Amino acid sequence: MPTFIYKAKNSVGETVKGQREATDKYDLYKILKDDGLETLSAEEKKPGSLFSSLHISIGGKVKTQDKINFARNLGLMLKAGLALSRALSVLERQSKNKALKKVLDDLIDSINKGMSFADALAKHANVFPPLFVSMIHAGEQGGALSESLKAVADQMDGTYTLTKRIRGAMIYPAVIFSVMIIIGVLMMIFVVPTLLSTFESLGAPLPPTTQFILNLSNVFQKDGIYILIGLVIIGFLWYRWSKKPSGKKVMHKIILKMPIVGPLAQEVNAARTARTLASLLHSGVEVVESISITATVIQNVYFRAVLENAKEAIKKGDLMSKIFEKNEKLYPVFFAEMLSVGEETGKMGEMLLNVAAFYEDDVNEKTKDMSTIIEPVMIVFIGAAVGFFAISMIEPMYSLVNVIH
Repeated sequence: MPTFIYKAKNSVGETVKGQREATDKYDLYKILKDDGLETLSAEEKKPGSLFSSLHISIGGKVKTQDKINFARNLGLMLKAGLALSRALSVLERQSKNKALKKVLDDLIDSINKGMSFADALAKHANVFPPLFVSMIHAGEQGGALSESLKAVADQMDGTYTLTKRIRGAMIYPAVIFSVMIIIGVLMMIFVVPTLLSTFESLGAPLPPTTQFILNLSNVFQKDGIYILIGLVIIGFLWYRWSKKPSGKKVMHKIILKMPIVGPLAQEVNAARTARTLASLLHSGVEVVESISITATVIQNVYFRAVLENAKEAIKKGDLMSKIFEKNEKLYPVFFAEMLSVGEETGKMGEMLLNVAAFYEDDVNEKTKDMSTIIEPVMIVFIGAAVGFFAISMIEPMYSLVNVIH
């Protein structure tokens, strides 16, 4: 019987580590659950290996779109009657992604040795997340692997599309703002000093705006390297702090309080929660485990805390919808109401899919509106910056003309 190295959380929230024998990972999860532990990670110990305590995956970089296509195409081939190993072999031959080809080759080898598909996927944790593995495991146990693969593909596609919409709406202003900063700094270093020498040689009086730009230019010339080093250090420290629990709480709170961005973040997290939870429930994963996996998918700590509370409520026999009703500042009222209807009718998965579709469509419309609003705002902002600089540089010329007259 293989030995697994695990990391788990006990009833008081402490993280514990240890080793335990089990037939497979899912047997280990059940054993630890009976002991009052919630599994965070588990890897099979390789006897005699230098890296026995580490999990080495040969997956490399596999894009999300490649995973979606993999799940969708594999599900279609299994539905058509192909054996799993043969279907994987077909995907391996037609794949152009070298990293994915290596993963598929290892999956074929593992399955031919008698390993379950879910366990074979679990070996590549950096490629296939717990959500993917759990849905496949449920599909194997229920004899509906092709349906589970389709559900995985739909879930990942919905989440990926939502993420692309948000990024697409933010890329334009980010690029414009970055280019403006770079051009501004270059002008301060190379253009403004030339104008300064001209103004000084002519003895023209300098207005306050011009003097401000010249002073700023001097700072960039004399201390530019220190400013750059300081910004890098600040950026690094901010990044490290933002990854800590205290930093995440502050950053996520700021995001939720921001106008426009806050309501959008609320709907994005609601949509992601609904789609992930619905996909897991449809695949046959038990409710408590589904919520645990969904919590790992949600990035915002406040939304994740609601899911953790919902999980504890279900363990006590309470309704999950009651927890969401108490947190309407995070999850919209519509979310809790639809969840309550799903609990009453026994169609929770179907209701959650409707919720996900509703909020995804709403986010799509809002991101389109955001792009429409941002463009004229950026044009006005650029015009104001260029106008300020131009006036500051031209005004001394008029002063010089007045002096000459």
